Amino acid sequence: MLISKRKQWIVQSITYIVLIGFSFYCLFPFLWMVVTSLKPDNEIRTLTPSFLIQHPTIEHFINVLTSSSFLTFFKNSVYVSLVVTAASLIISIFAGYALSRFVRFRGVKLFGVAMLLSQMIPGVLLLIPLYLTMKELHLINTYSSLILAYTTFTVPLCTFMMKGFFDSIPIDMEESAEIDGCTRVGTIFRILLPVSLPSLVSTSMFGFLNSWNEFMFGFVFINDEQHRTLTPGIYLFKGLYQTDWGSMMASSVLSVLPVVIMFLFLQRFLVEGMTAGAVKG
Repeated sequence: MLISKRKQWIVQSITYIVLIGFSFYCLFPFLWMVVTSLKPDNEIRTLTPSFLIQHPTIEHFINVLTSSSFLTFFKNSVYVSLVVTAASLIISIFAGYALSRFVRFRGVKLFGVAMLLSQMIPGVLLLIPLYLTMKELHLINTYSSLILAYTTFTVPLCTFMMKGFFDSIPIDMEESAEIDGCTRVGTIFRILLPVSLPSLVSTSMFGFLNSWNEFMFGFVFINDEQHRTLTPGIYLFKGLYQTDWGSMMASSVLSVLPVVIMFLFLQRFLVEGMTAGAVKG
């Protein structure tokens, strides 16, 4: 019995050591980014980089907030991400419900397969056609170009996330609502959505992060600072002959903080939503 407990303790210790090692490996880029943002320029450009900060400073954060258009970029990203999240969520709720409940109808499965195949096409292949389309529609340098592009690439996966949750809800709940005189749309909003809060949160977070972190379309479609979003805006700290690493790391830390805070408060809903529909019973 003593040997068995000892083996169990050894296994648990090794497990925790391995998990701590993987956690440090995953957090290393973020930690290095934070450390670099707090270093003065002479410590950043040293030949022997180190985690230790000899003279901590917040001058890079002050420079980002006062001498750049970071706050404008931040505001633009918040606006675009929220609109994309709302649009993607509304579309994916109805599309996911249709894929879950109307499987017996012709064309529904084909529609689902088409959405799945669309996720296999790299966005860079559609960059030129989308740019030409936006140009013909006079949407270059507007929020609409980013909202349309981001929503197009976000809806398919959001739809399958909602479909997985709708599949886990018994059809009896809808039948009872219909007997009480509830319409199909009423059933979705009054019966299904109130019990699908975890899935709604996880789907919303995916839509928000997908547009918050996107760089390629934001860099190509937007050329003026008035409509530029955060990730292309951070890239502006990289000059032609010199890169302001301190300001770039400071702006990156500020852009990551809202996402980290969001995950801390919504982590429980995220885990429940991602596992919804995985096990049926």
